Amino acid sequence: MKPPSRVCERCSAELSQYNPDALCALCAKARTAPGVPDRAWRDEAVYLALGAWDFGELLRLVRKRSGLSQMAVRELTALPQSFISGLERGQKQIGSPATLLDLLNGLGLPSDLHSLLLTPLRGEASKPGHSRSAEAVLPWTAERMVTSLEVAIGGTTMKRRRVLTALSGAALTQYVLQSAIAPVETAAASSGTTTITDALIDSLQGTTDALRQVDATSGSGSLAHTAKTHLRMLLHLLKHGCYNESYGRRLAAVTADTAAQTGWYTFDSGDHDTAQHLFLGALRAAHASGDSRLRAGALGFLAIHGYSAGDPRDAITAARTARQAITDHDAPALNAMVLTRQARGHARLGEERHALAALAEAEELCARGRGEDDPHWLYWINPGEILGQTGSCYLDLGRPAQAAESFAAARDVLSRDETRTTAQFLTRAATAQMRAGDADAGCATAHDVLTLAEGIQSARLDDHLRTMLTEARSYGASSPARDLLDRGESIMRQRAAA
Repeated sequence: MKPPSRVCERCSAELSQYNPDALCALCAKARTAPGVPDRAWRDEAVYLALGAWDFGELLRLVRKRSGLSQMAVRELTALPQSFISGLERGQKQIGSPATLLDLLNGLGLPSDLHSLLLTPLRGEASKPGHSRSAEAVLPWTAERMVTSLEVAIGGTTMKRRRVLTALSGAALTQYVLQSAIAPVETAAASSGTTTITDALIDSLQGTTDALRQVDATSGSGSLAHTAKTHLRMLLHLLKHGCYNESYGRRLAAVTADTAAQTGWYTFDSGDHDTAQHLFLGALRAAHASGDSRLRAGALGFLAIHGYSAGDPRDAITAARTARQAITDHDAPALNAMVLTRQARGHARLGEERHALAALAEAEELCARGRGEDDPHWLYWINPGEILGQTGSCYLDLGRPAQAAESFAAARDVLSRDETRTTAQFLTRAATAQMRAGDADAGCATAHDVLTLAEGIQSARLDDHLRTMLTEARSYGASSPARDLLDRGESIMRQRAAA
């Protein structure tokens, strides 16, 4: 088993994989002198660079005004001197919220300047990596949360204009970072016609939970439409309900959970771009609720989008930010879930050492059982899930024999009630067995999958089935493969017609 991620010797915060030191940036800064004086920040050019997210220029200005060398900045931020030099010359870019936080925390960004990071960018649609559709730089208010989700589900009177294009790279990093630094607005509406009560909120949460259970057994199917209807009701109550701040936060929490699940059903149905914007809306709702566990959940879904349909580096960014959000919670299961998604991103990039380290830590956390702060909606994290994700990572890393072993172990411990999850893993298990040269075992597992698939509606499962059958075709006219292909192609035609 690989060792878990390193932590700071002083504060126990998780250390960046790029930080070779024993201390995080904040602790290293506290240990060293000199630092950045406040006067170094008090300049119009510094304000403009900060508001424009021009961090290379910002670093150059602040460093020069402080009289610091690049090596001194390296001591303050724990970032490599070569990266600092390249950032100032425009040859390097900040690729994750973790790196940006290391930079700004290490330099001691004054708290009264945090709001400049939320300054709407001028002409951001014309800049590489930015998209007006994200609205990341717009205020993180309750009103903006409702509007972003209404656009995602097509529920506003405004024209949708198909602005829901996928985000990645700098635009997604900006969105994720701002979810961590934006102030939480008080959510309350006292002029509405419907009084929000405990019983109403519990009932709304119960509907979301019930849909989640259906998805675990039968797949997304028609759940996306049903969940969007439920989400519209929640948005209506947020706009027109009568409630105080406490009830407003609870209502936002149910909305965050529902939006994330609606995004998942939409993703599982094959509409990846709309799903991502639902996840981003869920991130806004989680921010409004003040519950960092919900924020971690939304970021976890964004990670799935990254390694499945987008850029795997975005998956790593989202997962690392999610872990930072819950550092003060006793939530081993939630941390384990996020780590598996970080591992999938590393595996897609071929970063085997990082992928296996994240999986090892996830396995260790899962073995601890549920923590006091683990959320109720994370009921499905168990050893079978960790083993299944390990198998998926091995498959992505080009190690089908190890993948087949992990999937076989997962099959023994997966819950029989979670039919869709079992079918997903078994399709990949069959693919791994066939890639490893065991056609008989692979075809036998594939027949089990086809039996399970007949009761599951999931575009994502269909993709896995097609990959599995493609692998079977590599065996030509051999008897086990021929029988499997005949049955599989018949079932796929039926699924396409359904």
